[in-house]
Amino acid sequence: MCPRHKKVGVVGLLTTSRYEYVKAFEQPDILLPNTWIVVRIDGRGFHKLSDHYVFKKPNDLRALDLMNAAAVEVMKDLPDLCIAYGVSDEFSFVFHPSCQLFERRNAKLVTTIVSTFTAHYIHQWGTYFPSTPLQPPYLPSFDGRAVIYPTTRILRDYMSWRQVDCHINNLYNTTFWTMVLQGGMSNTDAEQELKGTVSSDKNEILFKRFGINYNNELEIYKKGSVLYRQYELQTPNSAQTPTEEDTSVPESTQSRSQQDKLRKLRRKAQVVVDHVDIIKDEFWERRPWILSNKPGKLPA
Repeated sequence: MCPRHKKVGVVGLLTTSRYEYVKAFEQPDILLPNTWIVVRIDGRGFHKLSDHYVFKKPNDLRALDLMNAAAVEVMKDLPDLCIAYGVSDEFSFVFHPSCQLFERRNAKLVTTIVSTFTAHYIHQWGTYFPSTPLQPPYLPSFDGRAVIYPTTRILRDYMSWRQVDCHINNLYNTTFWTMVLQGGMSNTDAEQELKGTVSSDKNEILFKRFGINYNNELEIYKKGSVLYRQYELQTPNSAQTPTEEDTSVPESTQSRSQQDKLRKLRRKAQVVVDHVDIIKDEFWERRPWILSNKPGKLPA
């Protein structure tokens, strides 16, 4: 397919088509400047998809690794991203307040991430599910939305919320499916017994009935997956934690060459997949480059 070209008049000037008035119907969708942008994607119809391809319950490590592999490629493709967090069939990708990618246009940011993620998810499916090739109509697709957060504190609260949600859902699902698959209970009976229970109740059910210590479950199941660029870890020190001023300097004040240089430095860093606590300060203090958006020193 050839790229589109505008019509050029005989004197070399661009002419205006009589149909070009339709461009006036396009509405601007620029996201507020100097705010954190979180593009969150979710799988569409993944209950049916996971049933069709017989995902293991309560967690299928192959499916989670596939999600992470696709997310890593998104991070590599978009060096403007500073961190991402994933659990189950969702992923949150975070742009720093200084980001000027696509002039901060909502639709461009969301569609680029959704389409890039979906393309890599489908491309790598066979690596993780070699014996079950994709077949219509059970094809993976994702939707997405962009939300802006005005401060670093609120951005961190958002990330904490997703990790807490991961723990709550995983503990419930682990208990529920253990009761069904190992305990022989019906779905309805298991749901009924778990209604109104708290974390300690579920832990007790797992341990006393099935000899399962929830603390020994894989960290990826309990904490989800955190993706970021790896530089040399810093010694925890509150003085190293970026302030709101540090994280709100517009990148637009930098020259184009400076912005390009920063992107090249970020591309050199390895994107790692971690399963750690992102609620406590230590994670952020040891990785100040995430909030400051300033590349650190590459590991030796």
